Amino acid sequence: MRDDPAVSQARSGSEQRPRPVRVIAAGGTIAMRGERAVPALDASELVEQLPQVAGFHLEAESVLSLPSTHLALSDALDLARRTGAAATAGEGVVLTTGTDTMEEVAVLCGLMYGGEAPIVITGANRPGSAPGADGPANLLDAIILARAPAAAGLGVVVAFGGEVHAAMTVRKIDSTGPVAFGSPTAGPLGRIVEGRVWLHVTPRRPSPLPVQRLDHRVTTVITGLGDDGALLRHAAEISDGVVLIAFGAGHLSPAVLAVLREAAERVPVVITCRPDRSSMLFGTYGFDGAERDLRASGAICAPFLSAAAARIALLACLGAGLDRGGIAAELAPFDAR
Repeated sequence: MRDDPAVSQARSGSEQRPRPVRVIAAGGTIAMRGERAVPALDASELVEQLPQVAGFHLEAESVLSLPSTHLALSDALDLARRTGAAATAGEGVVLTTGTDTMEEVAVLCGLMYGGEAPIVITGANRPGSAPGADGPANLLDAIILARAPAAAGLGVVVAFGGEVHAAMTVRKIDSTGPVAFGSPTAGPLGRIVEGRVWLHVTPRRPSPLPVQRLDHRVTTVITGLGDDGALLRHAAEISDGVVLIAFGAGHLSPAVLAVLREAAERVPVVITCRPDRSSMLFGTYGFDGAERDLRASGAICAPFLSAAAARIALLACLGAGLDRGGIAAELAPFDAR
């Protein structure tokens, strides 16, 4: 008697073996100790804190030992290449790094990687020597997710505080608490509970971007009450690209709108919006500087990216040699259609 195809498929999935995992350590709070916390632990020492992983097929590799605010763009590009190469070879990858720039590292990795094995980024918001240190639990969750057959096709994610977030929509939402990351516009992909993975959605992933360099200058400008556009004008004069953070659902003052039109003729300008749950309207308002004007300005609208993510995305696009049309096409998934 032949099995029902659905039963066979379920059985096959349940019999899949966990992936080998490579932990790549790049510093951050998770590796820090002391009364005034400083980098102290390498990758092997981080893993040694976890008796639960005994018997796992696991390798630990130390690449950097830096606070994440000390990372250069070249460091981030190297981490994206290293993690992508390991994952492409079939390993589940865990990257430990600092939370201050984790959002940006995640976006870069997410833009560059197109393979099936997951890349899971994690860290800690509290040093290991502090009460309530969250690093070991986050690292254990990340390793469990990275080796799980269910994580195939996830791409790059952040595992933190028991939640799983897509690289392109994750944001740091708490400076010091254990639930440091969230996805205000999209919500988490799932959770990790007592060593078990629950995923309810697989994110749409951008096509892998062949980033060759990450050395352009991209300036972020936030508009505010009374802004006359001088900062935007200056940024467009000194930069290879600009990220402009607009009001509300994609609005600017008339003065800033006029400067935006000029800036967008000079360099690529990517627009996102100030609210954490950012989105951009198309035709609700008709005042000078409303969303229709911004969309007709020549700027590239990517409201579902945070400002930090938009900056890294624009840097990556420039580093891949894309022109304005190519940048617009690459960032189109981060706007409503």
